Amino acid sequence: MNIIDKYILKRYLSTFVVMLLLFIPIGIVIDVSEKINRMLQNKVPFGEIAMYYLDFVIYFANLLFPIFLFLSVIWFTSKLANNTEIIAILSSGISFMRFLRPYLIGATIVSIFALLMGFFIVPKASEGFNSFRYKYLKGNGANKMRQTADVYRQVNDSTFIYVQNFNTNSQTAFNFTLEQFNKDNTLNQKIVANRIKWNEKDSTYTLFNYTTRKVGIDSDIIQTFPKKDTTFTFELEDLTPTVYVAETLTLGDLNNFIEKERARGSGNINTYLVVLYKKYSIPVSAFILTIIAVAVSAMKRRGGMGMNLAIGIGLAFAFVFFDKIFGVMAEKSSIPPLLAVWIPNIAFGILAIYLLRNARR
Repeated sequence: MNIIDKYILKRYLSTFVVMLLLFIPIGIVIDVSEKINRMLQNKVPFGEIAMYYLDFVIYFANLLFPIFLFLSVIWFTSKLANNTEIIAILSSGISFMRFLRPYLIGATIVSIFALLMGFFIVPKASEGFNSFRYKYLKGNGANKMRQTADVYRQVNDSTFIYVQNFNTNSQTAFNFTLEQFNKDNTLNQKIVANRIKWNEKDSTYTLFNYTTRKVGIDSDIIQTFPKKDTTFTFELEDLTPTVYVAETLTLGDLNNFIEKERARGSGNINTYLVVLYKKYSIPVSAFILTIIAVAVSAMKRRGGMGMNLAIGIGLAFAFVFFDKIFGVMAEKSSIPPLLAVWIPNIAFGILAIYLLRNARR
């Protein structure tokens, strides 16, 4: 690595860090101004507020780091172009691809850091951020943070449960059904109850007005009881799964969770896959956006740095728009999650190749 490489790499990393340090306090100030009244109304302890904003910084820095990186590259590369430093570098016989090398080294460093953050640190921050938000900042947050209506779950290979709705305050589910099947997929037993209540003290369930049906060879055995305390193999989380649970899991836990949910036939499997695939796609976007930023800002323009920043901000918002739209489509439609998550990178990768070819000319 020669002097030019060190010079560009230093500017790349330092400008990116400065961009983060500039925008994160602005984000905190805006967030405080929007939520301070609700925090005061709920008398949130200062320690929890401090932890919330620590999680807030990690959560949003990871979410928006490709945009911050993109704008920082445009910023300092435009300054190099306006000071005719790029012209001097290329005039010395260095090719444009060789000039691009320190940018790719910087993108590699940032991507590896972002990858490790997304695997191990961001999930914990996401858990704290979302828990605080639902607990203190959202009306009826305890119910909104969990799936409480029409929950259908496969507990294991032979057991299925269904509840029409769940009250998180009383920890009671209504219109509960449990079905157990034999190995040949024939029904073995079915339990139906008007209510089922979770007893946290002894980890049992209380069934109210329930009926059991044991399927026999010649006839079925049906029994009805007004109330009964019992245990089941499923957990409370199965009755009322957390909406954002996938975001709070590290890489290994998330893979295991997805396999478990796939075996259960979960209807939210696409949502969980989107979270998994984005852990890999977001770091890759650092390379694509870096190439686009260099190609856009390496040429000295009549409008100066302002024109480059205007183009960069437009492309940044287009990238965020594509990312959000296809993420939602993967969760709500039949589009394969892997394809939907990678479409923004594919589209902007093609744009990066086109702009790079023009910049080399």
